[in-house]
Amino acid sequence: MIHEKYLDKVDPVLVQKASGEVQPFEIKKLELSLRNAGARKETIADILANIQSWVYTGVSTKKIYSRAFKLLKREKTISALRYKLKQAIMELGPTGYPFERFIGQLYQIQDYEVQVGVVVEGYSVMHEMDVIATKNGVQQLLECKYSQDQGRHVSVQVPLYVRSRVDDIVRKRKEHPLYKELRFEGGVVTNTRFSTDSIQYGRAAGLHLLAWDYPAGEGLKELIEKYKLYPLTVLTTLTKKEKNLLMERFVVSCRQLKQQPEWLQELGLNPKKSRAVQRELDEICL
Repeated sequence: MIHEKYLDKVDPVLVQKASGEVQPFEIKKLELSLRNAGARKETIADILANIQSWVYTGVSTKKIYSRAFKLLKREKTISALRYKLKQAIMELGPTGYPFERFIGQLYQIQDYEVQVGVVVEGYSVMHEMDVIATKNGVQQLLECKYSQDQGRHVSVQVPLYVRSRVDDIVRKRKEHPLYKELRFEGGVVTNTRFSTDSIQYGRAAGLHLLAWDYPAGEGLKELIEKYKLYPLTVLTTLTKKEKNLLMERFVVSCRQLKQQPEWLQELGLNPKKSRAVQRELDEICL
């Protein structure tokens, strides 16, 4: 619980969100993110006091959370890695391919049969689907929209486009005996957020929508935490270059690297660094 001394300011400090929107700084949101990361109460109190004494009008929320992460990182605990999660997803770029593979793994953990980056035949034309996930007689045809801009929203044009593509694929697949027992669903997955119109249309059109914090309580962040599938980019013991080399080889998650440690040998790490990476993987994949 936040001590009253953090709420004493008469004039709110105005901070800038990634979208460019200006809003009063809410220290409760920062506290919640630290608690969700599993930080200790004493650590949270220290970080809140530090941020409260430092924050100023015009500072970006990105800079606030970056400062909080640096303070949390000193604890050298798993909470620091979890706190970095949103930024780590952004670091899967600049292309969307690692994100597509990451989403494919997220569905695999939920016992779906998964295909990633496949070209399929539609009734009218061929289509490339980012992820096809099948389970219990339902096949989901998913479009992944990845961005490194935290303030970006997926516009209504995307679900409109996906609905028409899925309809074309389903029309063709319903003619094929291989798919006669399946029910089909279309969907859009993003690491950012949906616009109000895209949610409104997507729900009306029967599309499955998954964003960073949508649906509420069941968004991408919650699924990652639930299934403990953390992106490779949360690791602090590997350099950006080393992470990029692994992603070029389709290694995109900590779980994947832990299960296939031979990929560390490919990087030519010295024994000391290799052990440090293994320790970090053991901690985050526990």
